Amino acid sequence: MAPQLKTPPHPPKVLHGDLNSLSAGVREFIEESVQVCCPDAIHICDGSSQENKEILAMMEEEGIIKRLVKYENCWLARTDPRDVARVESKTVIITPEQRDTIPTPKLGTSLLGRWLSEKEFDKAFNARFPECMKGRTMYVIPFSMGPIGSPLSKIGIQLTDSPYVVTSSRIMTRMGSDVLKVLGNEQFVKCLHSVGCPLPLKKPLVNNWACNPELTLVAHIPQRREIISFGSGYGGNSLLGKKCFALRIASKIGQEEGWLAEHMLILGVTNPEGQKKYMAAAFPSACGKTNMAMMSPTLPGWKVECVGDDIAWMKFDKQGNLRAINPENGFFGVAPGTSFKTNPNAMNTISRNTIFTNVAETSDGGVYWEGMDQAPPPGVTITSWKNKEWSSNYGEPCAHPNSRFCCPAKQCPIIDPAWESPEGVPIEAIIFGGRRPKGVPLVYEAFNWQHGVFIGAAMRSEATAAAEHKGKVIMHDPFAMRPFFGYNFGKYLTHWLRIQHHPSAKLPKIFHVNWFRKDKQGNFLWPGYGENCRVLEWMCRRINGEDCATPSPIGLIPGDKALNIKGLDNINLTELFSVEKEFWEEEVKAIKKFFEEQVNEDLPRDVANQLVQLEQKIRRL
Repeated sequence: MAPQLKTPPHPPKVLHGDLNSLSAGVREFIEESVQVCCPDAIHICDGSSQENKEILAMMEEEGIIKRLVKYENCWLARTDPRDVARVESKTVIITPEQRDTIPTPKLGTSLLGRWLSEKEFDKAFNARFPECMKGRTMYVIPFSMGPIGSPLSKIGIQLTDSPYVVTSSRIMTRMGSDVLKVLGNEQFVKCLHSVGCPLPLKKPLVNNWACNPELTLVAHIPQRREIISFGSGYGGNSLLGKKCFALRIASKIGQEEGWLAEHMLILGVTNPEGQKKYMAAAFPSACGKTNMAMMSPTLPGWKVECVGDDIAWMKFDKQGNLRAINPENGFFGVAPGTSFKTNPNAMNTISRNTIFTNVAETSDGGVYWEGMDQAPPPGVTITSWKNKEWSSNYGEPCAHPNSRFCCPAKQCPIIDPAWESPEGVPIEAIIFGGRRPKGVPLVYEAFNWQHGVFIGAAMRSEATAAAEHKGKVIMHDPFAMRPFFGYNFGKYLTHWLRIQHHPSAKLPKIFHVNWFRKDKQGNFLWPGYGENCRVLEWMCRRINGEDCATPSPIGLIPGDKALNIKGLDNINLTELFSVEKEFWEEEVKAIKKFFEEQVNEDLPRDVANQLVQLEQKIRRL
């Protein structure tokens, strides 16, 4: 990985921790990286509250973050406006052959990931990392994805020169000395990150935010279980335990070891009789995942509890139950649109111990963003994420559309009692969904496992602000994993199909939902939010074997009067569940084109057959 450099003339000072107490593998990783990156000092993180207080105070003093006096232990970071989102165009997977990473597209560029050869990566690495941490401290972050010691968990070591990453990682992962005790001499995922701004600076920082957008690169080497990130301090690019490890690297490990690493929330839903079922749901970013994970049901006697809002690792146990853990320890949620109306549980979760990034600030020491639905008190002014005075007349948002809150999951008022269960929770339903204004019914159920895999593969949704996309175009986002596959998508589909043959497997039912269908006037046909529990109620009845579904060409939809809409006004069920021939003919064409051009020869026969069957059923409409 590293170029051959001489040992720095002055070895870095160890400010915190003991290098000699680390395992040989961890020590070797640090020493190799020090030789290349040349930090002035090393800090081995212990994860303690005292350490966290000291790093937060240091960042406050340096102007990297600002204390929000209205809340308890809450902070605001403003980034350089060039460093605000995941950079899919600069995110790569390095494998010996391109086809290991992505299917060979028939035309143009692959939409299913970016491959870089080992030779090109070495060149890119050598152009970025030598002396990149000069004048800075290298923090050593030992972290566990999943409860420490769980058989479903995996361990990583991240080296970074960003204190923002340290404090955020303490929230998002189980981080510190306890991880090293469990690790011993076992294999771990190596994570190397630098903001790419050695000291002294060549040019002044914007908002005291260190980054190097011109040279940003987020690279993954699955074979070596390594992640190397340069130039960005933003969450998805710098908190390497998140998308990089928990999805891209873990999806490849899962393929090798026979389990699934997915971009899915996990929730527990309990009916008035006390029967509880766990479900996992895959939605693209900013499509309501956090709102669903923290739902406040409107139906009397129903209860929803949150296990996780973003990522699920799932593995069959010896009894054939698909068990899931949330590998994360916190929430890294999109702030705009979050309010006491849309997600009261999230609002209560973020009221303390939270790091906010690129939201607006109120003059009384609070936060603000679009869709918060509570105007600031009279006399209170707003400063935008760009650190400028702001008014609603300015014609631009006060908070960046991808602004975030980063807070501990355990603070959630409806966190599930089993959210840290080492064996995971039993999944009885898998839900796919997206933001589809036209044509796609509120809910439908897959005919069987193969059909369910096809539904996941065919997912489409409006683009979101979580990456650098512009405009509300409908994009293919299979399994809500399009930016996160760690290996060839065709092989990923084969892995999903193979899962059904696990000995004694109790396969979850698979559903598709669309809360976002609109009428011809552009109004939403379904109220969403807490009313979505009505859809979960129908799913629970289907899991229990109740005959309350009727076949349609695309799947099983609620039968006549099967969906409980008691107390709701003006719900046009006919329009909500209509399957229109013209729309679905176009949908089939789009899916067919995507499969042929993007997945090409790697498309499994079972998935291709499902498309043929759908086409035939639509033709008969």
